[in-house]
Amino acid sequence: METRAVLLHGPKDLALDTLALKAPEAGDLVVQVSHSGISTGTEKLFWSGEMPPFPGMGYPLVPGYESAGEVVEAAPGTGFRPGDRVFVPGANCFDGAFGLFGGSAGHLVTKAERASRIDASLGAEGALLALAATARHAMAGLRNRVPELIVGHGVLGRLLARLTIAAGAPAPTVWETQPQRRTGADGYTVIAPEDDPRRDYEAIYDASGNAEILNDLIGRLAKGGEVVLAGFYPAGVSFAFPPAFLREARLRVAAEWAREDLMAVSALLDSGALSLSGLVTHTEPVSQAPQAYRKAFGDPACLKMILDWKDAA
Repeated sequence: METRAVLLHGPKDLALDTLALKAPEAGDLVVQVSHSGISTGTEKLFWSGEMPPFPGMGYPLVPGYESAGEVVEAAPGTGFRPGDRVFVPGANCFDGAFGLFGGSAGHLVTKAERASRIDASLGAEGALLALAATARHAMAGLRNRVPELIVGHGVLGRLLARLTIAAGAPAPTVWETQPQRRTGADGYTVIAPEDDPRRDYEAIYDASGNAEILNDLIGRLAKGGEVVLAGFYPAGVSFAFPPAFLREARLRVAAEWAREDLMAVSALLDSGALSLSGLVTHTEPVSQAPQAYRKAFGDPACLKMILDWKDAA
């Protein structure tokens, strides 16, 4: 079996190529991908060459961990059947390329337990399930506080705001430095950081990935307040101790989502409590992948870029 796939040969050296797929085994599914997302967090760091050493990384690399498609083969006992619409968080199924993420390909071979059924009506938005689960993971857990302030109105920031409202909590404030990204709020307020006088936030969630603003965020906390690092930070994270000491500040790192997060956001989507609408701003055919990656990483107006695999050959 072969598939068309996005292949990173090295930093900023990206092309569409043909790769051999590993043969499916017991418990595997073969999924024909219809849409895959481009991550402006970890995937951008692989593309730029800024990703620090990470287990399983190397070039050539098939990027992507946000894929939606249709099951075309299902091993007996998997609980799936051909025609099922699924989300797949990447796959390590290629000969001759690293599949640390491995979702940006026309076909994927994956263990059935990694796939999640999704409603066919989601279309391209089905590829956003991992981001929704990431936002939920940052908020869930014992003693975690819901956001009062969210930094960044990209897709992750918007999902954090939507999940806060879905939880029945007060609407958060959202900071955004890019004027063109301050639109699209539903039930909450988006402002420039300099327009916010508050310095008593109990919970601040950073979805910007900018470690340089940590001291400013600590200065906005109430005593005993918490800063949650919900993005990915390639360089060291540091902060001035005295302001954090005076506030008895707490710092929490939110790691990648778990299976229960995926199930929880799926249930919220099914119930209508959570919507993914309005988050996909750009869609390009996979034949335009190199240009799509540059736009996804360089255009502030691009919230989420989706690759359309419909005509991949």
